[in-house]
Amino acid sequence: MAESRPRRAGELKRVIREVRIAEAERNDVAADLGEAEQARLELLAEALEGVFQDLPQDHEQLLLGVLPGRPPRFWVDATSFVVMGRDKRQYQFAKDTRLGRTILAETSDIDRIADTITRYVAERIVEREQAIEADWLTRAIRGRGGSLASARWGGDKRLVVWGLCGFGLGMIAGMFVLVAYAWLMVD
Repeated sequence: MAESRPRRAGELKRVIREVRIAEAERNDVAADLGEAEQARLELLAEALEGVFQDLPQDHEQLLLGVLPGRPPRFWVDATSFVVMGRDKRQYQFAKDTRLGRTILAETSDIDRIADTITRYVAERIVEREQAIEADWLTRAIRGRGGSLASARWGGDKRLVVWGLCGFGLGMIAGMFVLVAYAWLMVD
């Protein structure tokens, strides 16, 4: 049978101190990983610095900045961001949608992820320009007293009249066919 040795009064304090030191070292490692993630995302921001400078001044949708947090993220716009993957070497370009999070790109190559983000930013700028153009076109047509349909059809009211006439004649022909069918089926 093993003999239990008597515990000294200061031993518990020593063991608690050792556990606290080990816990602090683990926390330091976790903090270092977070700092490393932030540093990698800041390198990505530096790689995209030329894109930031070329953005239109009135474009408020794009954020393009690293925000600290758990995990730190490089925000592109309100729903798209880059975060470091599980191995802390992979860049993940993600977009939050109504259907959940979608990974748009994942790579460890900073140039490839920067090119993907640049393309995404360009697509958002073109979409915004198209929306502004469509809004301007709608206002311009309504300002002239027209509608989009009249602008497409050249305002030709004869087309509407002929369409209604054709529809009416089709209804009349359909009624005659139904009456003739019913009359033949009764006999």
